[in-house]
Amino acid sequence: MNRRKSTFIIVSLIVLLGGSFGLSKLFISMKPDSPKRPAIDMKRFVQAETVQYGKVISPLEAKGRVISSSEVALVAEASGKVQQGSVALKKGTSFKKGQLLAVIYKDEVELALKASKSKFLNTITTLLPDLKVDYPGSFDAFMKFFNDIDINKEMPDLPDYSNEKLKVFLASRSLLSDYYGILQDEKKLGRHYLYAPFNGAFTQVSFEVGAYVNIGGQVARMIRTDELEVEVPVKNIQSKWIEKGDKVKIYSGNGNKYVMGNVVRKSNFIDEDTQSRSIFVKLPDVSSQELLAGDYKKVEFPGQEIENAMQLPRNAVFNSNEVFVVIEGMLKKKEINVLKWNENTLVFDGLQEGSKVVTQPLINARENSPVGILGEESSGSVSATQSNQNKEQKQSKSK
Repeated sequence: MNRRKSTFIIVSLIVLLGGSFGLSKLFISMKPDSPKRPAIDMKRFVQAETVQYGKVISPLEAKGRVISSSEVALVAEASGKVQQGSVALKKGTSFKKGQLLAVIYKDEVELALKASKSKFLNTITTLLPDLKVDYPGSFDAFMKFFNDIDINKEMPDLPDYSNEKLKVFLASRSLLSDYYGILQDEKKLGRHYLYAPFNGAFTQVSFEVGAYVNIGGQVARMIRTDELEVEVPVKNIQSKWIEKGDKVKIYSGNGNKYVMGNVVRKSNFIDEDTQSRSIFVKLPDVSSQELLAGDYKKVEFPGQEIENAMQLPRNAVFNSNEVFVVIEGMLKKKEINVLKWNENTLVFDGLQEGSKVVTQPLINARENSPVGILGEESSGSVSATQSNQNKEQKQSKSK
């Protein structure tokens, strides 16, 4: 009996719960949908300017690296131990043009050259008696040549031997071959001395004093320090405004202090990585300036005159060449023709003169949105709003 009663109670509860759920669903479905509020476009105020074309002078600014006009390798033309020159063979050492930078061990070559000169003197002494008898017109010249020879100095010039018989005589005695052999040995000895080709400094030293170097070995690298240039990478589209010979300003980084330079060349290729074209600016008289190779400096190229154009902030342009204009209180998209890109602005044409172009970036702006122009709010609408507010205040007081 108790089991039947319990079953009845459970079934009754299930029926009641099911009925309640069904009725609630029915009532919910009968409830009318609440009307959706129409989207209201809030009127915003924007900064805008009237399009007026004229002459625009727009300088170009870019950063470039100071480089040396000459950077060369100091290569050994002889093999041997590196010996001290007149300057320290160390990275950063400065030197003057013509100074002895280093010496490659030369003692053996030098002694061999002196031996060749001594042998040559002996050859001439055997020829002088024959010259005096057979070629008296050339004797004095060869005698002077003999006296001018110093084994510690370079060989003097050989006297004239245009006479055919004299030439045969000298050649048969090996005087000509011996003479030019000595000149060749002098050249070989000269290769053991490394002189500075310009005023500069060492940027890298591979073989210091005491090291052994082979022919063709790079002893050091050096740059010229009295003639510097600035290499400025410029986008190809902007490089057309720069001409060879243009006077430019190179800022030293200390406020508005700058030095003047001039464009000496433009590269005829575009760098694959930066997609830019290198402009080279020569710096005059840098010895008194605070400019060193490796520095990055700001360079200002002269302003180019662009006729029938206008400037606009770059951040007001989107999709590369689109802007917003205000037409009858609504935003409209328009395309412009960009003539020149600057760091923060651009020069353009392509819009109708007299139209209102937006000069600020707009976030979440849509075409045909209602807008007002800052500075052109209607004074009438403001006064009407104030009068309505006064009426409402009076009515509230009377109540």
